[in-house]
Amino acid sequence: MHQVQFQEVSKSFRLHSSINEKIRDLFYIKKDFPVHHALRSLTFAVDQGDVVGIIGLNGAGKSTLSNLIAGVTIPSSGSVHINGNAALIAISSGLNNQLNGLENIELKGLMMGLSHQQIKAITPAVIEFAELGKFIHQPIKSYSSGMKARLGFAISVHIDPDILVIDEALSVGDQTFSDKCLAKINEFKERGKTIFFISHSLSQVKSFCGKGLWLHDGELKKYGDIEEVAAEYERFLKHYQALSPAERTELRASHWGEF
Repeated sequence: MHQVQFQEVSKSFRLHSSINEKIRDLFYIKKDFPVHHALRSLTFAVDQGDVVGIIGLNGAGKSTLSNLIAGVTIPSSGSVHINGNAALIAISSGLNNQLNGLENIELKGLMMGLSHQQIKAITPAVIEFAELGKFIHQPIKSYSSGMKARLGFAISVHIDPDILVIDEALSVGDQTFSDKCLAKINEFKERGKTIFFISHSLSQVKSFCGKGLWLHDGELKKYGDIEEVAAEYERFLKHYQALSPAERTELRASHWGEF
């Protein structure tokens, strides 16, 4: 049985220019809002222990895909099957700005199905790993992006999920903490956990992942061995970076095209 399976999955969002438009849409007062198709007919399967690097340009749909895997959102069409529990590690993901660090540990633990006793047991390790000191008692709204990433990462890895989804969480903060996070991720990898790794550092993705999944404007361009996927993506990037801004816009609007 596959641990993660997507079958013809699409995700669309209505675009609103104001809060009033969102309210009008909620009550079906207006139905002709423009629609953004974030993902289009994705079909792929991932087995237990696979480490998959998700690559693509900004706006390709990587974060939308990570939210679907983690169960943060649901598809507009198609089916998503997840065998096990998944934790998303992204900047401030799942954190409540009005609560302090300790309260957020409890909140996220409860959201992941942990008992109060289990949360109490992991809290000291989370605090130690996050290295936030006295700020653990301060509201999240006072945290920097790096501090939020530290706490979010520490909570997610100590919940010990079956599937770890890492969305650019290592792009903020100092190098020492990033190295500490990578060591923890490698520990999960050695334990046979399923990992999805999203990063703009292609060299980091190639060194860490066994498989690659390339998204282009919401469509699955290529999925398979990371070396093969990365080689084709690098060829595309070389072509893309040589284009003028107008040519880039035209290419992105074409969805597929020949690279």
